Amino acid sequence: MRVLHFFKTSMPDTMGGVEQVIHQIARGTQKYGIQTDIISLTPHNLPRSIEVEGYRLHRAKLNFQIASTGFSISSIWRFAQLAKHADVIHYHFPWPFMDLVHFITRIKKPSVVTYHSDIIRQKNLLKIYRPLKNKFLASVSSIVATSPNYLATSQVLKEFKTKVSVIPIGLDKSSYPEPSPDKMTYWRERLAPKFFLFIGVIRYYKGLHILIEAAKGTDFPIFIVGAGPIENELKEEVNKLGLLNVHFLGKLPDEDKVALLKLCYAVVFPSHLRSEAFGISLLEGAMYGKPLISSEIGTGTTYINIANETGIVVPPSDPVALQNAMRYLWDHPANAAEMGKCAEERYWKYFTADQMVKSYTALYRTLVTNGDLNKLP
Repeated sequence: MRVLHFFKTSMPDTMGGVEQVIHQIARGTQKYGIQTDIISLTPHNLPRSIEVEGYRLHRAKLNFQIASTGFSISSIWRFAQLAKHADVIHYHFPWPFMDLVHFITRIKKPSVVTYHSDIIRQKNLLKIYRPLKNKFLASVSSIVATSPNYLATSQVLKEFKTKVSVIPIGLDKSSYPEPSPDKMTYWRERLAPKFFLFIGVIRYYKGLHILIEAAKGTDFPIFIVGAGPIENELKEEVNKLGLLNVHFLGKLPDEDKVALLKLCYAVVFPSHLRSEAFGISLLEGAMYGKPLISSEIGTGTTYINIANETGIVVPPSDPVALQNAMRYLWDHPANAAEMGKCAEERYWKYFTADQMVKSYTALYRTLVTNGDLNKLP
């Protein structure tokens, strides 16, 4: 069986959550006899096609962007050519240009769309896009939500609930590098012996301004790993407030990131908007047995982090509640350790990459067996 994934970006060019999910699916389905192609866009002069851990990545030239939506003329032809040889087309939502390509090429193959997130920020453009979005979602064979929480709270998914199934995002712990003893020693010597950790791209919805506010008046060491569009703005705020316990470490290699996950006391994940549809780095904290702090935003974060079991869940945009949660874990190490243990057990029960891969493999086979084709006008 051959599956074609279509999304605006992909690993190794970019390292976001959706890209990681596509990588895990493409990498993991090989052992079930599935060949994978991925087509994505790039603004750089890179090789058009490369092998990535057993699957093939095809790049098309990014021509321009409007409101974070990439457009590419050449990708239309390349998608059409690759789709001819695919048994299943796997889309990743949201990306409005993808919807256009779906209808322009009129490829009649079984199709699935993983619904990663509602469109939250572009409310005015959403009004224009909504008819195309609804037509696209109605035309695909199957829709996958990444958590039951998101399915229950997304008004869009409710409209198509008869074709929606839930497949949680999974991670393969064995694919993460084991830090060398020297690397562990390096970070032990540089960091506090007990600290809170945030990992992620520094974007508007990550709630780091709330974490900075919560850090005021405390001496909890907080280390922030990642880079992003509002990084400098947040650094300026930390300097303005004179906070000596909040530290930005920048974007780090995976080995360093794993070392920090192993060494940290707890993972804090203050995302406060539904743009945070799942929370890969929150799941990484669970995978390494750390107690978790997150906000209740009606998404997968609260499917990963169960209140008072795997960690603490606080109201969004509430720095006082966030500070109280941090203080509770800090002052109750036995409870924190038990929460971390439960978080890891929950990872192994629900969130391994193999479970996700098996579910997608079964879905692909069902679609092909049933001959469930797009009903294009």
